[in-house]
Amino acid sequence: MAIDTEKNSYTVIFSIVMVVIVGSILAGLASGLKPLVKANERYEKQQNILYALGVNDNKGPNDVAFVPTDRVEAEFEKYITKQYVLQGDELIEDDEAYLIDIKKEETKAKNPDYQRRLPLFVGQKDGQDVYIVPVRGKGLWDAIWGFVALDKSMTVQGVYFDHKAETPGLGSEIKQRYFMDDFTGEKFLDGDAFVGITVAKGNNDPKNEIKDDHEIDALAGATITGDGVSAMLKKDVKMYMPYFKTLN
Repeated sequence: MAIDTEKNSYTVIFSIVMVVIVGSILAGLASGLKPLVKANERYEKQQNILYALGVNDNKGPNDVAFVPTDRVEAEFEKYITKQYVLQGDELIEDDEAYLIDIKKEETKAKNPDYQRRLPLFVGQKDGQDVYIVPVRGKGLWDAIWGFVALDKSMTVQGVYFDHKAETPGLGSEIKQRYFMDDFTGEKFLDGDAFVGITVAKGNNDPKNEIKDDHEIDALAGATITGDGVSAMLKKDVKMYMPYFKTLN
């Protein structure tokens, strides 16, 4: 008996069968690729932390080249000597602190009964301890984030920034060398007071040669993104002040 393909019922049944088949294939692919996706997320976080520390594959003056994935785990173990979680008054050693989702932690912290977990990484640079902290904020269009490497006086040793959807050629420039390198040597503290670092449009030091003014020259045409960087640095780095006080 021939199937009447002109019937509405045939179209509906065919559509349902195709949806089930395609959905099953996609679900299988997602399940199969999940370990690879998780591995890539680990590698990316390790690369970003190491970049802030100054461990990278940069060759030219404008390069932003990460340690490749086939070496990153070994380099991470070599240069990151300790990983901690700060939670309230507790300092907990945790070898997987870098996997903490700070976006989720920020959301959970809206509950006054929840003590936010703050990841902290201790690395070695030129024989000195360097402390790397994650930051996350809001740019013009969507999320911005990164890592900041500090010495015990909260002077910047390096940074890495990234974004989800900032404007190409404008706010997206936060992940370029010429912007990130300007942070090195800048100070979060004025004496014992936390003042942060501001991405300033009216900065009188466009070459960023003055390192005690707590300012970085703004990106042209990206005022809101720059304000977002300033805000996330002040908001997130300040949470680590109690720890840094114990180092001094």
